[in-house]
Amino acid sequence: MTKKCLRKWMLALVGNILSLVVIAQGTASLSGNVIDKNTLQPQSGATVVLQPGNKGTTTDAAGNFRLTNLAPGSYSLTVSSVNYQPKTISNLVITTGNETVLTIELEAKVNQLDNVVVSGRKNTAKATSLESPLSIQRLTTEDIKANPGGNFDISKVIQSLPGVGGGVGGGGFRNDIIIRGGAPSENVFYLDGIEVPIINHFSTQGSGGGPQGILNVSFIEDVKLSSSAFDARYDNALSSVFQFKQKNGNANRLQGNFRLSGTEAAATFDGPLSKNTTFLASARRSYLQFLFQALDLPIRPNYWDFQLKTTTKINAKTTFNVIGIGAIDEFSFAASKEATPEKLYAINSSPSINQWSYTIGASLRRLTNNGYWNLALSRNTLDNSAEKYEDNQDPQLTEQTLRVQSRETENKLRFDVTNNFDGWKLSYGAVAQLVQFDNSFSQRFRAPQYDANGNLVAPAQIISSFTDANFLRYGAFVQAGKRILNDRLALSAGLRMDANDLQNSESNPLQQLSPRISASYALSNQWNVSASYGIYYKLPSYTQLAYLNAIQSSIVYNPGDYIRSRHVVAGVEYLPSNATRFTLEGFYKKYSNYPVSLLDGVSLANKGTDFGAIGNEPVTQDGKGRAYGIEFLRSKN
Repeated sequence: MTKKCLRKWMLALVGNILSLVVIAQGTASLSGNVIDKNTLQPQSGATVVLQPGNKGTTTDAAGNFRLTNLAPGSYSLTVSSVNYQPKTISNLVITTGNETVLTIELEAKVNQLDNVVVSGRKNTAKATSLESPLSIQRLTTEDIKANPGGNFDISKVIQSLPGVGGGVGGGGFRNDIIIRGGAPSENVFYLDGIEVPIINHFSTQGSGGGPQGILNVSFIEDVKLSSSAFDARYDNALSSVFQFKQKNGNANRLQGNFRLSGTEAAATFDGPLSKNTTFLASARRSYLQFLFQALDLPIRPNYWDFQLKTTTKINAKTTFNVIGIGAIDEFSFAASKEATPEKLYAINSSPSINQWSYTIGASLRRLTNNGYWNLALSRNTLDNSAEKYEDNQDPQLTEQTLRVQSRETENKLRFDVTNNFDGWKLSYGAVAQLVQFDNSFSQRFRAPQYDANGNLVAPAQIISSFTDANFLRYGAFVQAGKRILNDRLALSAGLRMDANDLQNSESNPLQQLSPRISASYALSNQWNVSASYGIYYKLPSYTQLAYLNAIQSSIVYNPGDYIRSRHVVAGVEYLPSNATRFTLEGFYKKYSNYPVSLLDGVSLANKGTDFGAIGNEPVTQDGKGRAYGIEFLRSKN
């Protein structure tokens, strides 16, 4: 290719990208897919109406709809269908340029009544959801974008929800999610049904928080937070389960956007790859290091992240999804032009970090006569390298206080089935995980102590571990629910069991038998009362499981018992209108088998809100704890 041809090709490419960013200044478009919430079957003939303007359409045989030539602005979208409860999406912001794509789930009317006029959220007294009838909160893309101070960071916005707090030890700038008194490590995250262990840059190994979220808000359709009464399909959760639902790519045309904020630049594109395949892709780059250099700050945080989703409609009943998310993080230091005590503290209080992580997964979903099944295969890796010295600007090996070189990888295979029959909803499934963990760790826990004459009184206390652990994790679950008493009472019960073949942990799944039950009763069209009880288990961090402990001249592994938590929750819900909701909940959580440091006597539940890693120390697992409180929430669409 000649230079002239290459120049023409590059100019054409730049022109196409710019046209994607500033496309169509006049009108906007909205498209989507309407499905049954329980069976995921597409709903043809559903009525879709957009207000204001009363512009509407109906879905085709595949449940798809599209509205074009819309004026940009904020709308309310109502979707209704025969034998289904209508659903309204408020505050739907539609802009020019990019077409908004939605997936809308409708819930079937279990009990048909004569002479009922359907309007709003409820047409008769009916219990709430069979799965997790309480302790549920939801966020939409617009909620995240509109949150003051959130800076389009999903993790930061989550911290503003009732019962959710941020990390105290690491400072208010961190995204440590602390729910109802639990540790940051007690939460699990699912992205389109694939577990994603890392959702923050500069993540604390063994915990999960970090100063900046990885997930791109442009990908997210909504976020569901369950802070109790977890569905039995989710393992390793003690405080919460987050379900992030991503949008599908636009099937009609290629589109994109470019976002520039005070800390980063991000580019997002989506569109069709073929007749039956769509994609979403994004890349984000921080420029904090340049900003901090201009401000003469000694720290240099730097990160990249990438996100991808493809959706292939193999046929009317089979869908194949691929997701990917990855991050590259670097935290280093530089000399300041003007040294101050504050700047020197900033240099020496944190380690230098080189970290990368990724999750990639593929799922195959097949619709059946009464439901569907899912088969998912995924792999995730965290590579964590960190160093800290007494003087990070002038590192001396004899003055090193922290060294971490660790990699943990999980290969996961999940299969689950959901069926609906005779008013029952039944789900069951199993999971197997192959874990590969390598760890080289050293930390000076206590500096050497000298007397007034400079004589050594006590040597430095250094803990170190050079280990690897490869083992298998496995588990299974069943969950069933049904509405009775003219649909006023919803009952749901589940059972889960988990185990692993690590020698210092538990291989018998019956030892981690995890029952849970919940009930919701509709007192009237506007009032519901709910309650739940459950026992939940979590495997300790890999850093703890693989740490070799020197006791009385012998080398033994840390204990690896599953951490146990018992939840009791009760609450009341009041729905005065279609758009307003009040909830009042009381909760009680009791912990046992919690790891406690043998070095300082502090529970690991109270660690993990700082950079580096936790669990790399000798522990005992006899910690106990309680958390209880009352939450009040008022939400308005």
